[in-house]
Amino acid sequence: MVDYNLFQLPNGIRIVHKEVPNTKIVHCGFILDIGSRDERENQLGIAHFWEHMAFKGTKKRKAFHILNRLDSVGGELNAYTTKEKICFYASALERHTDSAFELLQDITFDSIFPEKQIENERGVILEEMALYKDSPEDAIQDEFDNVVFGEHPLGQNILGTPNSVKSFHRADFQNFVKQNLNTERVVFSCVGGIPLKKVKRLAEKYFGKVPHFKAEKQRIAFGTYSPQTKVEERAISQAHCAIGSTAFELGHDDRLKFFMLLNILGGPGMNSRLNLALREKYGFVYNVEAAYHPYSDTGLFAIFYGTEKSQANRSRRLVMKELKKLREKPLGTMQLHSAKEQLVGQLAMAEENNVNLMLMMGKSILDLERIESLDSIFKNIRSVTSTELLDIANATLQDDKMSFLTFLPQD
Repeated sequence: MVDYNLFQLPNGIRIVHKEVPNTKIVHCGFILDIGSRDERENQLGIAHFWEHMAFKGTKKRKAFHILNRLDSVGGELNAYTTKEKICFYASALERHTDSAFELLQDITFDSIFPEKQIENERGVILEEMALYKDSPEDAIQDEFDNVVFGEHPLGQNILGTPNSVKSFHRADFQNFVKQNLNTERVVFSCVGGIPLKKVKRLAEKYFGKVPHFKAEKQRIAFGTYSPQTKVEERAISQAHCAIGSTAFELGHDDRLKFFMLLNILGGPGMNSRLNLALREKYGFVYNVEAAYHPYSDTGLFAIFYGTEKSQANRSRRLVMKELKKLREKPLGTMQLHSAKEQLVGQLAMAEENNVNLMLMMGKSILDLERIESLDSIFKNIRSVTSTELLDIANATLQDDKMSFLTFLPQD
């Protein structure tokens, strides 16, 4: 079986398809190279608001008919927004693939942004903002972006601000789409049991009629990083902490090695160094994780954890101690082998999830113009040396490069 097939329509939209056996479900979606970092100063939050509004009315459907189209046959319709992407995607039984393709085209390219629905959804998003503020473990992740990236668009909250969200009207959405939509930077990704011939037929039928959009936008490159330390008192019961810095961009040769290093430090495994040091040895935290978000021109890595206020300083010292170990002590032969096998297994299991696979394929085509096979990725992982990891740790995990954000309970 071919790993994947890729073809392009005359309007610039690329379609990537992977046929997988033994499934009755098709997962598919549009990934647009548009995100919150593309917003202008008076547009903060509009990309995420657009994601909501795509479900609220098109040229031929009202909101109920959009929501009911796949739900009524047991399918799912969803969307998300990130700093650099907007995605509209669906899952449905194979016999409803036609409906999924048509509906996704409709909400992605033919939304009409009804004023009444904008007003209704405004309240929903303001409630979403309030929900995040009431959840410090989520809020600290958003606010740490601002600590690292400052006033740069990457430092702005994807949700926007209450004032910006209250200001949007139909023309604002239409202008944002016009300013940013380039069909040559749109990928439709599909994973399922359907053959390529059917995917081509449906893509030409539904996506071929989309006009060729060619917005010329220029993303503002992130400038010089300056470490920051910020402490806030909040009405919370536990201290929440973030430690991190800028990191490698998407196209960097060392990105996979850095990901492997952070997986050792604070990946999802219970045997991560931070979990063993903070939770298993001392019981200071319930959860601790190291996250890595690569972007087109820079990246972010951060460590997040919550702990009792009285243990906040000691927990930070333990984190910094683990960073120092990675900088000073190379992994032994067995440690390196174990780290490689763990990452290989995690990536293999992630590809077993066909929704994740579909989304990964679309993003990879947009970001890298290719999709690396698992075998190729595994080969690269197994070629990593302990010296390379030590060098990367010394280049990225120095104490003086770290920024800190701490939410402390009010006395």
